[in-house]
Amino acid sequence: MNILNTVFRFYLEGFRQMKLGRTLWALILLKLFVIFFVLRLFFFHPAMQGMTTEEKQQHVAQRLENP
Repeated sequence: MNILNTVFRFYLEGFRQMKLGRTLWALILLKLFVIFFVLRLFFFHPAMQGMTTEEKQQHVAQRLENP
């Protein structure tokens, strides 16, 4: 438990002293948000939405047999 506490304090103090690092972390988090949420909403629509389980199985089987 002492090691975890030491590691936690190490990172906590490091993040407190960062000035440019906070801006870079904000940019990283913004990019991750855009990649995983915004792009998924507009470009990666669920292809098998509204299908039953059997229909999904048949669709996947057809795709595997005839690529």
